[in-house]
Amino acid sequence: MADNAIMGRLWNLWTGFVALWVTDIEKQHPEIAYQNSIASMTEKYAKLKQASGRIIARRLEIEDRLQSARAELEKVATQLNAALGTNQDDLALVLIQKKNALDEDVKALEADFQEADTDAEEAKSQLLEIKGEIDRLKAEKDRMIAKFQSAEARLKIQESLDGLSVDADVKALSGVRDHIKGRVAEAKLGAELRRSDLDVRLQSLTRSGAAVTARAQLEQMKKARAAEAAGGTSGKSL
Repeated sequence: MADNAIMGRLWNLWTGFVALWVTDIEKQHPEIAYQNSIASMTEKYAKLKQASGRIIARRLEIEDRLQSARAELEKVATQLNAALGTNQDDLALVLIQKKNALDEDVKALEADFQEADTDAEEAKSQLLEIKGEIDRLKAEKDRMIAKFQSAEARLKIQESLDGLSVDADVKALSGVRDHIKGRVAEAKLGAELRRSDLDVRLQSLTRSGAAVTARAQLEQMKKARAAEAAGGTSGKSL
């Protein structure tokens, strides 16, 4: 019993997976779903048409029997009138019984015919309804498939546009801009470094000139002092 329950649950699980798989396929290919629905309704239409044919055939058969019974009843009524007019009571009794039986047959056949006629009309109505539904589904299929294909095309265009995003181009330009700015900065730095180097050299030269000037002044001062010393010595000798 437990094994049967497990097998039943596994079967239900499997059929559920298959149903979901089929549903996914139908969503991706809606024309399949529409075609399956149209094929199913067409099959039902064919079966109903066969059943309707039998119903209509039964109505025609009852109608033929009803017409025959009415004709026979009319014939018996005529014979009964003749028997009554000729005082043939024995024939009249037989004809009255026959007439009563035919009256019952006609009433029964009329009821059967009414029922068969109602069934036939309902069958025809259902046939027309299903035929109209099939035609509606065919028109809807063409319309919805066209909408689906249009939507798919639009989505593909949007995906293509998304794939052609300008982010990459912007990033590329950003890199170029940064590179240009870097090169400009390098050029400015080089110029600044050159100017700084020149300033250093000029400052060094200035310091060197000052030292030379000071040394020259020192030599002049030494010479002046030496000259003064020499002059003083000469005065003492005199």
